[in-house]
Amino acid sequence: MPLKVKPHEAFQGVYWVYLEDGSRRLATLNLTPGRNVYGERLIRLKGKEYRVWDAYRSKLAAAILKGLETWPLAEGSKVLYLGAATGTTASHVSDIVGEKGKVFCVEFSERVMRELVSNVCNYRSNMIPIMADARKPDEYRWMVGKVDVIYCDIAQPEQAKVLADNADLFLKPEGYGLIALKARSIDVTKEPEEVFEREIEVLRGRGFNVLQEIVLEPYDKAHVMVLVRRQG
Repeated sequence: MPLKVKPHEAFQGVYWVYLEDGSRRLATLNLTPGRNVYGERLIRLKGKEYRVWDAYRSKLAAAILKGLETWPLAEGSKVLYLGAATGTTASHVSDIVGEKGKVFCVEFSERVMRELVSNVCNYRSNMIPIMADARKPDEYRWMVGKVDVIYCDIAQPEQAKVLADNADLFLKPEGYGLIALKARSIDVTKEPEEVFEREIEVLRGRGFNVLQEIVLEPYDKAHVMVLVRRQG
């Protein structure tokens, strides 16, 4: 069966790739043709190159497959990415926002930051690495400015507070937030559902409308992706 690529029916910058066995996978248009980031397959068709987007490696891809209803990203979007790690998901966000967009990549680990810079940011002019603690947004306030979307994927307690504190400084009015809540990083003594509800109440209390909660299993255990929007 020949390979095919079709734009996602609802989400700008996202594609479906139909593979030789008839299965389909998410993909993004590669901003750096010839280079992959985490060993993902590259598919070239009709002069364009696509990166297969692995939902078992990316919580944002998992959220799409699990029924994400509203897509906050677009070409030209400015994104603050908290917990960029080695750039697996951040690089796909980079593909989606394109050369006119920006992805400000906050990462605390020096070792991980070196890999992010050497393997990803050095080849993508729209990704700006920021070595900082996401709990201290004042430290990078001078270099970020206002953004359309904040994406938060950190392995720390008080994850909702971290998103909200950054939103107070950086998120545009009626901007979106996506937060991957990890129950075991927040409180190992409580049931995941209790942890998630507590964090979501923090978001509501900080002025967000909660648009959707998505359980990410089977792609990630005890994780929920929450889509929020600043109240106008």
